Amino acid sequence: MAEIKPFKALRFNTEKAGSIEELVCPPYDIISEEQRQTYLQKNENNIIRLELPKGEHPYEEAGETLRKFKKKGILKNDEFEAVYIYEEEFTVGGDTRSFKGCIVRVKIEEFSKGVILPHEETLSKAKEDRFNLMKATNCNFSQIYSLFNDEKHTVTAILDKHSTGQPIHELTDGEGVTHRLWAVTDKNAIESICKEFADKKLYIADGHHRYETALNYRNYCHENGIGNGAEDYVMMMLVDMEHPGLLVLPTHRIVRDLADFDFEAVMKKCAEYFDIEPLCGTDTIESVLEEKYREGKKTFVFYTGSDSYQLLTLKDKTVISDLLPDKSESYCGLDVTVLHTLVLESIFGIDAENMAKQINLSYVKHFEDALNAVIDGKAQCAFILNPTRVSEIRDVAAAGEKMPQKSTYFYPKLITGLVMNEM
Repeated sequence: MAEIKPFKALRFNTEKAGSIEELVCPPYDIISEEQRQTYLQKNENNIIRLELPKGEHPYEEAGETLRKFKKKGILKNDEFEAVYIYEEEFTVGGDTRSFKGCIVRVKIEEFSKGVILPHEETLSKAKEDRFNLMKATNCNFSQIYSLFNDEKHTVTAILDKHSTGQPIHELTDGEGVTHRLWAVTDKNAIESICKEFADKKLYIADGHHRYETALNYRNYCHENGIGNGAEDYVMMMLVDMEHPGLLVLPTHRIVRDLADFDFEAVMKKCAEYFDIEPLCGTDTIESVLEEKYREGKKTFVFYTGSDSYQLLTLKDKTVISDLLPDKSESYCGLDVTVLHTLVLESIFGIDAENMAKQINLSYVKHFEDALNAVIDGKAQCAFILNPTRVSEIRDVAAAGEKMPQKSTYFYPKLITGLVMNEM
């Protein structure tokens, strides 16, 4: 199954580059240009110069910057091969949580082999961008986030054992998330960790574009007779999917710019499939949805303004299977599948291409932002969802299927810049 191995990470030499807090940044795809400039103002050596280059020739500039950083000693390869233990500690709703995993090189496999499994669709533009960056730099600047099944939680126990001492890096970011990094260089410990993955599949949680890019880059190297074998591997952060600290948040939908939006007509059509409960007080939305989530109901909120909303609960789960006979039970049971199939596509006429291009549909992380979009007149309505369960991600991926876009949002994101994989 999954083949993993240690590596000599390329890391910031903080004696020359500056403090680690000033050198890291969030994933490239959630950073605005204003935020990008802020990171550069804090420290000109920030990883953002490599991970999200801008300018007339951004990829070439990233490659040149990488060479300069190495020549000046701003970036250095570790002396010994290591498995890197990475922990994130954060607070949500007043509760402090944390999860821990290992950063390693993972052998790249086609999805068809069933070793590494995706769960979401990807966009070609993002993959082209990452491919050009990889060709210019020959490096992974951020790790792909993947999950694995481990009924006895042996891997986590090993990682806990080897992360009791002082971490080589520890920082708290602007969102209050604390990041810690340890390096395991003991050969016996590394061997014990690597052996644990011999019978495991990996489920991509975040980083589908980067994985498909790594696959394309490997093929590009093989076809052109370049590379040294390192291109057959990609850097990943691996986490036990039953780790108690894991948190998946929902991504909500807002609908805008429809030519003939009619609330009464929508309600009439929704009544065919859903039990509809009008409720007052938007401050109750999260608690009401959480209760339905615990009950296993397929429920979401339909909001069109004011302090009231409609709670929609699916009457008959078999209706989705009837409409999507070629899809698995796991796929048909997703909240986003119910919403997309019965409401967005059937009632609003927003097809898959429209959703991908975000013509009439946008995605937001915070439910307050979804509500405000409607209140401010930027959207005609919003749908507030419950999060996708990790077990659902596993089951859909295992069935060889991919969820609709923006079905999952793992929080917090992995930080970029602690370790890099130079090929």
